[in-house]
Amino acid sequence: MENRITALLGIKYPIISGGMVWCSGWKLASAVSNAGGLGLIGSGSMNPELLREHIQKCQQATDKPYGVNVPLMSPYAEEIMNVIMEEKVPVVFTSAGNPKTWTRILQEKGIKVAHVVSSTKFAAKCEEAGVDAVVAEGFEAGGHNGREETTTMVLIPHVRKSISIPLIAAGGIASGEGMLAAFALGAEGVQMGTRFALSQESSADDSFKALCTHLNEGDTMLALKKIVPTRLIKNDFYKEVEAAESRGAQTEELKELLGRGRAKKGIFEGDLSNGELEIGQISSMIKDIPTVKQIIEEIVESYNAKRELIPTL
Repeated sequence: MENRITALLGIKYPIISGGMVWCSGWKLASAVSNAGGLGLIGSGSMNPELLREHIQKCQQATDKPYGVNVPLMSPYAEEIMNVIMEEKVPVVFTSAGNPKTWTRILQEKGIKVAHVVSSTKFAAKCEEAGVDAVVAEGFEAGGHNGREETTTMVLIPHVRKSISIPLIAAGGIASGEGMLAAFALGAEGVQMGTRFALSQESSADDSFKALCTHLNEGDTMLALKKIVPTRLIKNDFYKEVEAAESRGAQTEELKELLGRGRAKKGIFEGDLSNGELEIGQISSMIKDIPTVKQIIEEIVESYNAKRELIPTL
């Protein structure tokens, strides 16, 4: 499975775990890296010193490449980047901001940089900014989403035509078959969030994981579009948001309803009623909570089996 992504990141398989808040700590990141993929620590729910702790523990748990996902809108963005450079993290995935801000600075320190986008327009801007790879994420994905609401199957071929640098597909991918489909459309790697969120090494609460394995098609929806479009499970909190949006609630009211710590309450602490439960559409296809090693082995096996049926790929 050698290609531009495996060569760029120094990994065996072109499989990357999403840097998810309250799921992607050092245990998940190191497990993915040890299994041949690229594990990402999700800094979005961490202050700089907590991130440093997770980076150091990840370094102790794996000698393979790993990375950190950094939402550029984080109030700690500058401090987080300083920690990343001080700790010599080999890979950074940025999102929710301008890639020009940090790409060159990180690359001068020998750090590979990928940026997450939801449209062809921003993919082209990423290439102009000099990033090493682009992650194109369709709106099937869990958590924060692009405002365009473009599906992965539509987004990937459009982005592939617009850029020449390596392309990673994200959103709605949790199997070898899904990876093969993404590759057929022009991707060279896949980033999987939901599949790894529902693993034994994920730091999400066990009750949240169990709920996600019982979801059906249509049990997640985009909400909070006046703030940041976010895919949520339809629990009591979602219903409050839906009712507020239906009556025309404005941004400030929605922010007040969201409050602070909603995602932590739901995903990390297991409040399945009042928490903000972020997960992708593909959760309806996931019915187990295996180890990361088992997940990657299954993905690679099914990818190879299906690929043999289409020898031209």
